[in-house]
Amino acid sequence: MGKKMFALIIFLMSISLVGIITVQVFWIGNAIDIREKQFSNDVSFALAKSNEILYKNDLVDFTVQFMDFFKTKKFVKQSQSEFAKFVYEQINTSTNETFRFSSSGVYENTTYKGLNDFYKNDSILFASVSSKNDVYKVKKMTNNNELSKINPVEKFTFYNNLSEIEKLTLEDTYHNINKPIYERVSTEDIEEVLMNQLKERGIEIGFKYCIYEDDVITKVKSNYYKDQKKETYTTPLFTKVRNSKDYQLHVIFPEKDNYIYTDIGLMLLLSVFFTIIIMLAFASSLYQLVKQKKISSIKTDFINNMTHEFKTPIATINLALDAIKNPVVIDDKERVMKYVAMIKEENKRMHTQVENVLRISSLQKKQLDIVKSSVDYFEILEDAVSHVTLLLQSKSGIIEIHDEHINSEGLGNEFHLVNVFVNVLENAIKYCITSPKIDIVVQNSVKFLTISIKDQGIGMSKSAQKHAFDKFYREQKGNVHDVKGHGLGLAYVKEIVENHQGTIFVESEKGKGSIFTISLPLVS
Repeated sequence: MGKKMFALIIFLMSISLVGIITVQVFWIGNAIDIREKQFSNDVSFALAKSNEILYKNDLVDFTVQFMDFFKTKKFVKQSQSEFAKFVYEQINTSTNETFRFSSSGVYENTTYKGLNDFYKNDSILFASVSSKNDVYKVKKMTNNNELSKINPVEKFTFYNNLSEIEKLTLEDTYHNINKPIYERVSTEDIEEVLMNQLKERGIEIGFKYCIYEDDVITKVKSNYYKDQKKETYTTPLFTKVRNSKDYQLHVIFPEKDNYIYTDIGLMLLLSVFFTIIIMLAFASSLYQLVKQKKISSIKTDFINNMTHEFKTPIATINLALDAIKNPVVIDDKERVMKYVAMIKEENKRMHTQVENVLRISSLQKKQLDIVKSSVDYFEILEDAVSHVTLLLQSKSGIIEIHDEHINSEGLGNEFHLVNVFVNVLENAIKYCITSPKIDIVVQNSVKFLTISIKDQGIGMSKSAQKHAFDKFYREQKGNVHDVKGHGLGLAYVKEIVENHQGTIFVESEKGKGSIFTISLPLVS
């Protein structure tokens, strides 16, 4: 896959993900906004209906005071007319002031028939109401104790059975009565009416309320009510009463946010859940794309390096064979043996490279059988040092071992552990421009033997350190072979160390060398 195509795929996937997330966020926000508006509308309707019910309840309670009077009162009825006269007296015992109000009214129906030739058989009904205020004293026939015994059904039945003129007369009187708010409505009434109206609209949530009189808080309020910054819903009360003050019912819902989010919680949860899945799928796909591109690049480098590694010994073998076939050389036994030894050495070199590839592949597939026994890590280290002595001498290098250990016995595979130390030491020798100087520090911790191998080579960049133990990775990319190898040595080292329940890490600085630290578990 080309770089442009790879970049285009990443760009399109990113745009798609951003679009999906944007749509989800918009949908969630829109759903919350719609639910809040629906909640506000439902509350507004509930408050408006509650106002009507509270007004009607207070009017009926006022009317029921005169139940006995209306049951015995004989109203004047002439043909299609009704006449009613009613006087109400209110006495304030604290101020000795008396209020009297008289209301009389006539409710009349008039029918007109055959107004013209076209409407000979039709009739039109006109209804009119006329009223007059006068003074006439009527004693209340029902006391408070008796009123408390009347149930709500009986109250409303009585009120509904009144004639229209009686209702109008009483309502006209009621509108002129100036009573304080706490006599018109009680906290129990408000709580019951509000709760029922909210429940009818599917709102079952706790609320706090208070009635304000001309923007001043009254004593008609719920427990623990206080002005809050939360959204407040208001509705005017007793607006039909002419002499009534400006009463406002304020209602707040302390748990409104929780209620709204809980109400659509399942949909929100599913939306967030699937959005996270999409993001994880995108991240995984992106990671796999980058990883595959990286693997493709690494494999290309590996093939180039392996091709070069095999070309040299193959070319050497071919030259040696051509030389042996030369009639002058074939009779020279010493020269023939020299070329045969060369062929064998190059063949061994290719065999070693193939074995390295197969070994690391087996490790990755967990197919390599590593048999462990009791070993001495320090002795294995010394054995590995002896393996690289000739290579070290060829570059005029030295190795110094700083032995500070007390115990170095553990469980391990001697063959693979020797290869681990040899690989690290060979890298320290190969990646050094001048004569190599390697310091090995061996120390004990409580449960581990720590071996630090420090060189003075070319070092590694920060980026190279992150990938130092990756399979096929080499810092010199492409077909660059100033130092031979195919990026499997340190990957093999890491696999073997971790198979022994140990750890390995590298510290390095470009141009100043590297320190490889290996920790292996001890037998207690």
